[in-house]
Amino acid sequence: MSLFECRDLVKHFGNIKALDGVSFSIERGKIVGLLGPNGSGKTTIMKIANGLLTPTSGNVIIDGKTPSPSTKKIVSYLPERTYIPDSMSVRQLLNFFSDFYTDFSRETALTMMNSLGIQETQEIKQMSKGTREKVQLIMVMSRKALLFLLDEPIGGVDPATRDYIIRTIIGNYNKEASIIISTHLISEVENILDDVLFLNQGKIVLNASVESIREDSGKSVDQMFREVFRC
Repeated sequence: MSLFECRDLVKHFGNIKALDGVSFSIERGKIVGLLGPNGSGKTTIMKIANGLLTPTSGNVIIDGKTPSPSTKKIVSYLPERTYIPDSMSVRQLLNFFSDFYTDFSRETALTMMNSLGIQETQEIKQMSKGTREKVQLIMVMSRKALLFLLDEPIGGVDPATRDYIIRTIIGNYNKEASIIISTHLISEVENILDDVLFLNQGKIVLNASVESIREDSGKSVDQMFREVFRC
């Protein structure tokens, strides 16, 4: 049984069809790139999977269940925008995650924060944008979830922060879990991806393994993306 599956997924926002019959499945132990231009439907899929949106029709199945409070226990979601309140300290944030998620490992989070010199007493409002991005990812990746949904985890941060984020993703990768990464910076994450899904105007236009793309076309995923979405 697939860990994550979309079955003929459709989502309308008024007259706009954000998703148009999207179907795919993801096995356990995979890191998958959900790739496409702005407005292609990537974030909509992630929000439906996290129970923040309801599909117009079709289904999302996570470990055999539709999105519900029970699936929130196995899904760890990193939204595109930082959501941590400025008023919180690191200790308050750790307490919140510890109370809210039974699978959250405070020890794992503290180990990663200590490696960055981040103290529990530090307040979020004192942090740079890059440090906030790191802290938010640390919190998300310190859960023992089965499905990690990372929406633009390296967008808008400097190259050193991107490297740290990618190392964090790999360093906390559970072989029984799967990770879906939505990003525009394909060349930055290509080497950690197993499979890719190209999404355009709410439809899947390519679903393939990274290895098959390289072998069949002789192109990198980034080169293939530029070819498929050439203006």
